[in-house]
Formats: sequence, C-alpha cells, structure tokens
Amino acid sequence: MGLIITLLVGLVVGAIARFIMPGEQKMGWIMTCLLGVGGSLGAGYVGQALGLYAVGQPAGWIASVAGALVLLFVVGKLTGRPPPQ
Repeated sequence: MGLIITLLVGLVVGAIARFIMPGEQKMGWIMTCLLGVGGSLGAGYVGQALGLYAVGQPAGWIASVAGALVLLFVVGKLTGRPPPQ
C-alpha cells in the first residue's frame, strides 16, 4: 500500500512541477510520476538531513516540488530540448 501512495504523491508532485515549469514538456504520465517520486525522495532526504523540516510538514511538499523542478530541468538538458522561453 505504501508503494501505491508513493506513486500517487509522485504523480501529483510531478504534475505540479510540469505545470510550474515554463515551456512544453513532452513526457507521459509514467515519466511524470518518476520525476515526482525522484524529486520527492531527493528533496526529502536533503531537507531532513539538514534539519530544515520534519516528515509531514508542509515545507516537505514545497521542497518536493522544487526537487521535481530541478529534475525536470536536468532531464530537459540531457534530452537536448531547447530551454524554456
């Protein structure tokens, strides 16, 4: 059950990141989900290791979206897509 919730949260976080990022990102819902999960995990570990927030705080959601935005930018650069205008 935890894996399903993680994937759903990742899908929501990835969708928010894609909505915020300017330009068009051509990827499916699976890549969006993976992007959100990766951003959430990365931002969660870094933020909690630095003591910026604890598990379940709203700052964790903000950091998850920020992490997904960074991953979205990196994926865009690695795939050779032009930068957003």
